[in-house]
Amino acid sequence: MPSSPPAFRARLTDGAVGRTLVDQAGPMLWGLLSMVFLNFLDTFFVGQLGTRELAAMSFTFPVTMVMSSVAVGLGVGASSVVARAVGQGDDEQVRRLCTDSLLLSGVLVGILIVIGHATIDPLFTALGAGPDVLPLIRRYMEIWYVAMVFLIVPMVGNGSLRAVGSAGSAGAIMVFASVINVILDPLLIFGLAGFPRLEIEGAALAALISRALSLVAALALLGGRHKMLSVRVPRLGVLLQSWRSMLIIGLPAAATQAIAPLAQGLLTRLVATHGAEAVAAWGVAMRIEAFAILSFMALATAMGPFAGQNWAARRVDRLHRAMVLSLRFCWVWGLVAWAILAVTGADLARVFNDHPVVVEQVGAYLRIVPLGYAGLGFAGVIAATLNGLGLPAAAAVLSVLRLFVLYVPLAWMGEAWLGMTGLFWGVGIANAAAGLLAWPWAHSQCRAQRRRA
Repeated sequence: MPSSPPAFRARLTDGAVGRTLVDQAGPMLWGLLSMVFLNFLDTFFVGQLGTRELAAMSFTFPVTMVMSSVAVGLGVGASSVVARAVGQGDDEQVRRLCTDSLLLSGVLVGILIVIGHATIDPLFTALGAGPDVLPLIRRYMEIWYVAMVFLIVPMVGNGSLRAVGSAGSAGAIMVFASVINVILDPLLIFGLAGFPRLEIEGAALAALISRALSLVAALALLGGRHKMLSVRVPRLGVLLQSWRSMLIIGLPAAATQAIAPLAQGLLTRLVATHGAEAVAAWGVAMRIEAFAILSFMALATAMGPFAGQNWAARRVDRLHRAMVLSLRFCWVWGLVAWAILAVTGADLARVFNDHPVVVEQVGAYLRIVPLGYAGLGFAGVIAATLNGLGLPAAAAVLSVLRLFVLYVPLAWMGEAWLGMTGLFWGVGIANAAAGLLAWPWAHSQCRAQRRRA
């Protein structure tokens, strides 16, 4: 009798390559955009409480970013292994890996919650928090750490949804969580519409509730609509093998996500030598830039599962075509973004701060740095592709090269020669150079992988 077709069709291995990438990247763009808006509004609402509350929130950013990096890394690992199982047509392995990835994220979250709660005071004291803001930080983080289970587990589930080609569901969960959070923020922070006024604790509680609802939605989609969860209790050896395969990808991905803020922090320290206005301009430019590069980030989230499915299905031709199209998109959008920001940069700066020095430096940043956006975008896409192929070390090397061989050194040299303008040129050149290195690096790694196969 003929074998039945696989339940999880490798939908990313057929159809027009360009259309497939657009269909997968589009929903993720909306999801990422909603999260950027949420972070902006979250900071705005807490800022209305006062300087101490805003300072307390600012102290939590490095820690929450590191924890978010863990979630991103686990999601990348789950997406990579599940996508390759889909490409091989192995339904049982798809369900096993999806289920085991959620179990792994639950175990790791439990460990992180215990460590986090035990280290709030010493950690934030080491980061420079004084006795005036430490109680506020403690009130916020005690709730936020509990909310981690609702942050990490849905992100891992989203990785599995993207792996089977259901980016629409993954993006919808992100938008849903962000909308709920934005609605709850003013209600719980300021005590509106009969809700208690919880101030900074309200911001943390809003995040907890919205993420808990996103967890329910993710489990409903995974277990109900897509039937991607297994009810079989795995043998310990099988479970550990699943976890190992995901951590091989997830740990390097999480590490590279976590070191990006470190590189950013090194440059922020350099910028600080030019005064408070320079730091303000740097921060404003970063916020504007976040919107400009969202398209690259969305494309990268699409390329990982696309690469995994097509590589496992031996559709190398489609993978090469996707890389070519991604390179073209990065060039086109990079030039468009530069043209828009070069003209509107000063006006955008005034939305945040109208100090003449801030406006001038933001304008200079947005005339220079976006010239390297195409390279930045393509390097990110290639790193995601390598993770999708199961080559995390190659992806990590590319990211480290970009950050610590190009980005930080060139910015430091530029600043030494030409001040802030030189720093901006160093960042732009570093991003462009990373893109030029990404293409030959990806090809060499793919050839090596084919020889090993």
